[in-house]
Amino acid sequence: MEEELTIKKAQELVDQWIKTYGVRYFSELTNMACLTEEVGELARIMARTYGDQSFKPGEEAHLGDEMADVLWVLLCLANQTGIDLNQALLDNLKKKTMRDKERHLQNEKLKSCSK
Repeated sequence: MEEELTIKKAQELVDQWIKTYGVRYFSELTNMACLTEEVGELARIMARTYGDQSFKPGEEAHLGDEMADVLWVLLCLANQTGIDLNQALLDNLKKKTMRDKERHLQNEKLKSCSK
């Protein structure tokens, strides 16, 4: 059975990989550009899979791989800037809960949705 991967462990694994195989991190600005590029690739797959666009001949959808690419670069940026993403996510969830705990439940647009 595979070990469960926590956010903290993922940050550590990315850091170890970079130091072993990647020589060094790209600059923060380069990684921000890479993140934007990866999000664009994810958006392309989403638009073709769930939207109105169609795949080009020979184009394949690797949705999970594209999401993992986005996560990889985000983990790199977190490591470079000293962000503990585990704590940041917990703090963000708390913020969203305090701010939105009633708002979405009261939103008529969400109630009329079939999902």
